Amino acid sequence: MKRQYETQQGCPIARSLDLVGDRWTILVLRDLHRGCTRFADLLRSLDGISPNLLSARLKTLEREGLVERRLYSEHPPRAEYVLSDGGRAFGPVLRAMYDWGTTYREDAAATPV
Repeated sequence: MKRQYETQQGCPIARSLDLVGDRWTILVLRDLHRGCTRFADLLRSLDGISPNLLSARLKTLEREGLVERRLYSEHPPRAEYVLSDGGRAFGPVLRAMYDWGTTYREDAAATPV
């Protein structure tokens, strides 16, 4: 993965953003935390994301250890995506973002985490 904040690697926030700072990534994690596990369900929930981009985000999250891919059908091969320990540990970050957004971004309709 190409570093976006190469000169800032001493900062844990910059290193975190290298992983979750891409467009859609945090929303993918949000939906996985909500229990959306199948590709088609994630695609439907994340209205506006392309299938290729969703696939790329899931592969990155899997490679970085936040998501695990599990086959639930062999013919045709179908997978579901579940949070690893690291992915579940991101839950408080999502909660903090939700709380901040509901407090300081009143113009947006709230959707539970």
